[in-house]
Amino acid sequence: MPETAYPSFSVLLVDDEPAWLLSLSITLERCAGITNIITCEDSRDVMGILRTDGNVGIVLLDLTMPHLAGDELLSRITEEYPGIIVMIISGMNQLETAVRCMQAGAYDYYVKTAEEDRIVSGVQRAVRMLELQRENREMSRRMLSGTLQHPQAFAGIVTADHAMHAIFSYIEAVAKSSEPLLISGESGVGKELIARAAHTLSGCSGQLVSLNVAGLDDAVFADTLFGHLRGAFTGAEQARKGMIEEAADGTLFLDEIGDLSTASQVKLLRLLQEGEYFPIGSDRPRRLRARIVFATHHDLASKQSAGTFRRDLYYRLCTHHVQIPPLRARKDDIPLLLDHFIAEAARALNKKKPTPPKELAQLLATYSFPGNVRELKAMIFNAVSIHKERILSMESFISIVGRPEEDTPQQAISFDRSLLAGLERLPSFGVAAEVLVEEALARANGNQTIAARLLGITQSALSKRLKMSRENVPR
Repeated sequence: MPETAYPSFSVLLVDDEPAWLLSLSITLERCAGITNIITCEDSRDVMGILRTDGNVGIVLLDLTMPHLAGDELLSRITEEYPGIIVMIISGMNQLETAVRCMQAGAYDYYVKTAEEDRIVSGVQRAVRMLELQRENREMSRRMLSGTLQHPQAFAGIVTADHAMHAIFSYIEAVAKSSEPLLISGESGVGKELIARAAHTLSGCSGQLVSLNVAGLDDAVFADTLFGHLRGAFTGAEQARKGMIEEAADGTLFLDEIGDLSTASQVKLLRLLQEGEYFPIGSDRPRRLRARIVFATHHDLASKQSAGTFRRDLYYRLCTHHVQIPPLRARKDDIPLLLDHFIAEAARALNKKKPTPPKELAQLLATYSFPGNVRELKAMIFNAVSIHKERILSMESFISIVGRPEEDTPQQAISFDRSLLAGLERLPSFGVAAEVLVEEALARANGNQTIAARLLGITQSALSKRLKMSRENVPR
């Protein structure tokens, strides 16, 4: 499989010395992984290349050339193609010339005989700056349009929620970025589905390789990620590719990144900073050729504040960041997910698709779903697997969702005492209870099971209270 050219735009090298062009091309590829390179030995051809190629982002321009001097080319490029970054490379270290070039619009000025490392790092900075500019423009355009160009990439995510569709637009905008993407959210919200969508939209020719890093010690993490050479350690009888190499020209998805040990965090930070890694037992670095997507259910901001997650790594990961809302924050999706998973379960179990009771979606909407979409799917598959009638039974759902609130303290709702402050007289317990029961029944459309759950009492307790109320009504 051919390697994807990097960056997405071309880097044009202009010099009348073929040996220098070859040397610089090799250096940029070896030290910075830059392969999308065009070379030009005749300065008179430069403007034609810019017109016909249309995708040149950076020009490295020799200052002293026959036919058309570098400073003249600099003026023409900055005037006709202001979006292109021009970097001057000269054989002489002359401050006056450097200042004049910078004033004419050059991004930077380098001396070719003594500043190879500076040239490489300068090109890397320029590449990153152009990538960010393009990503910001693309993000703004997509956010303003409010439409998805590739909705099929998100076909596996069932939602009508506005917040989720805003996330889809953001993922579309940053999918082609080479920078890390961090996906946060509670367990079960669908972080891997978002990662798959990002990979699909990236256009990468390689595959998506996934690794859950929770529970991996530092040695296993390094071996799994970087691979090893034969004889690198006791038992290493064969060389083994690491997952970074398996994901070359594709996407590496590292899940539960918040559980990494401190030592592993250091290794990961070095990988992101340097863009290269060493297989265990090797002294030759290899270039990172995969986009890395991370996911976590932890609050990394809190972990780095507490000192359990490296701050420098945290800010590296947050270049592109999405927070997936929990299911309880998008309950309008429950009817859609209910229908989707019932159909999926029926196909998987080779059964006829049952009809859900009309009260089922209302019942599920009263539940906080600590396991989110994954928990809802498991509940539906369980119910479909044991159902026998045309109408899907609610019993298995009630056994989980219908429990009183005392059994699920995470669902407790704080009551604002200021609501009572404007009352001249407080209602009696009896009157307050009647009002709460009436409101719960109204919200549950008369369904006592759902109303009992809303009140945090058992259905039998609600039935008893309703019976007492009817008996106390004057005839």
